[in-house]
Amino acid sequence: MSTSNSFLSALLELLARLLGGGKPPAPPVDDGKLVPLAPRVLVVIYNPIVDAATGRRLNQELGWFDPDTLAQGYIDDIRDCSGGLVNYQIVDRVLVNEFPKHIDGFSYQPQEYITAYHARTGFHNPDEKDYDYAALIKQYDLLNRVGSNQLDEVWLFGFPYIGYWESTMAGKGAFYCNSEPRKDTESCARRFVIMGFSYERGNGEMLENITHLAESVLARVFGSEDFLARSYNAATRTPDLGSRPRNLFERFLLFDQIAPGRANCGNVHFAPNSTGDYQWDNLTPVLSCADDWLHFPDLPDPPNYQTMAAVNWGNSKDPRPHHTWWLRRIPKAGGLTNGIANNWWKYIIDVNHPIFDHRR
Repeated sequence: MSTSNSFLSALLELLARLLGGGKPPAPPVDDGKLVPLAPRVLVVIYNPIVDAATGRRLNQELGWFDPDTLAQGYIDDIRDCSGGLVNYQIVDRVLVNEFPKHIDGFSYQPQEYITAYHARTGFHNPDEKDYDYAALIKQYDLLNRVGSNQLDEVWLFGFPYIGYWESTMAGKGAFYCNSEPRKDTESCARRFVIMGFSYERGNGEMLENITHLAESVLARVFGSEDFLARSYNAATRTPDLGSRPRNLFERFLLFDQIAPGRANCGNVHFAPNSTGDYQWDNLTPVLSCADDWLHFPDLPDPPNYQTMAAVNWGNSKDPRPHHTWWLRRIPKAGGLTNGIANNWWKYIIDVNHPIFDHRR
């Protein structure tokens, strides 16, 4: 049967060309199968020794978290929130005993950085994202290692004002994911994401990185980049913004401020009842059908609106309770809806999925 179908497809394509009909329609880019993912990760930890006599590293000197413990906590959170569909594999780990270079060649000396941190001033280009990604890519041969299917993702662990993005993408056809893509990486046939974590912060802030990555990636899948941007912009975050969501992702993002009485899950900064960024501890109740998304694609019609407030997503200024609540509601079922997989995790994690080549 498959041979016959292939012959027929080839014949139809040939006839279309001969008759001037142009190219046949693009084939489906997803089969809807629910397949677990095990992305392979290179972890690079910038945690230099700052006291040669004791061997104390920067995180120990300043009382910060252990990067390896953070990495395992992040792996566990994503496995749990994805319903076991995403299980990261750390295949290489590098502990770097130095401060990284910025694009202008600057590199901190240990005491210089510690003094600036305690004073909360004196940092090098504190408002610039000037980490030298090109040096990282070259040093660890990333274009070759990703291109030859050895790695899928890179995690950087560093410290405040290290100068990198929460996430950025490289490789052929790389696109915006909470930052502009890396230039001069087109020679790598596979796209890959470089995550930037801080061991000054906890697992909640690590989840902040992947939730924003998820928003960027899903906005591209659904063609909703403009809607996502407007939901964050105070000037365009108006009560009528969510009046007519064009697709399921836009519906997922609805919160009361842009869709009064019809909140769903909200975006990363705005819980269903938030009136400002990062307001995950607002106790004012609103109507939300966020829990409907736990049963996707079986969304009730009409939605099952319930009174919800911060107690439903942890009531904490720590982002972890809210972000795990939000991530658990990302669809993770088999099948397709309007040609898009009911498992949105496959797009968030696999940035080489064919759907992105049809979204350029």
